[in-house]
Amino acid sequence: MGERYDFRTKRLYVDEDLAAGKGIEADRAQSNYLLNVLRLKAGSPILLFNGRDGEWLADIQPTGRKACQLVPRKQLRAQPAPYDLMLCFAPLKQARLDYMVQKAVEMGAGFLQPVITRYTQVQKLNNERMQANLLEAAEQCGILSVPVLGEPVALDAMLDNWLSNDPDRVLIFCDELVEGSDGLTGLQSLSGQKLAVLIGPEGGFTEDERDLLRAKPFVHALSLGPRILRADTAAVAAMAIVQAFIGDYR
Repeated sequence: MGERYDFRTKRLYVDEDLAAGKGIEADRAQSNYLLNVLRLKAGSPILLFNGRDGEWLADIQPTGRKACQLVPRKQLRAQPAPYDLMLCFAPLKQARLDYMVQKAVEMGAGFLQPVITRYTQVQKLNNERMQANLLEAAEQCGILSVPVLGEPVALDAMLDNWLSNDPDRVLIFCDELVEGSDGLTGLQSLSGQKLAVLIGPEGGFTEDERDLLRAKPFVHALSLGPRILRADTAAVAAMAIVQAFIGDYR
């Protein structure tokens, strides 16, 4: 059995290195959250992680009415290897994009790649907001490896460069035109391979885009069932199927 998460103590992401006794100045937003929202006092415990040094038990040391230090005392969990599952997705409007990003982190995505398709709703992304959603989801779910957020790329460019950038990774393409059982057939054969999941936009893929995907030898088509799902729901469903059949849910 692995090390258990502590879900009762508040968890906070920090960018600084973590070491016993090395105080970290909380930024203004963190200090306000800890001192004024949560009303934590001097010596109150908090869990810290930075995506590099594992999880640390720390205590809060106020340095003024609106400022505090976070002092790590003991490492509780060692830093795990980063998650390898990749989610490629067409960006959505903000609220649904927030949801998708948060759930992708919860479902074990280690890399999030925005992909621009013909029917993509949003061309310009708020990377700062997406990064904040990544960190918030990691804080709340006990995840210590912070997923990487890629720069947006056009679908055809991503496919053209796939074999040169990541030749051993299989791209699981969620296609509503695939018969239900057909997509699952052969999924088990991908066990142990590096995987990516591709979710299209709300309007779906064009026929040209679907033909382009089907022609690639590294693409495996997958049905998500008899109903058409919204893109943010599809991302959760696809990652659950992949994790259950050939991922880390087994």
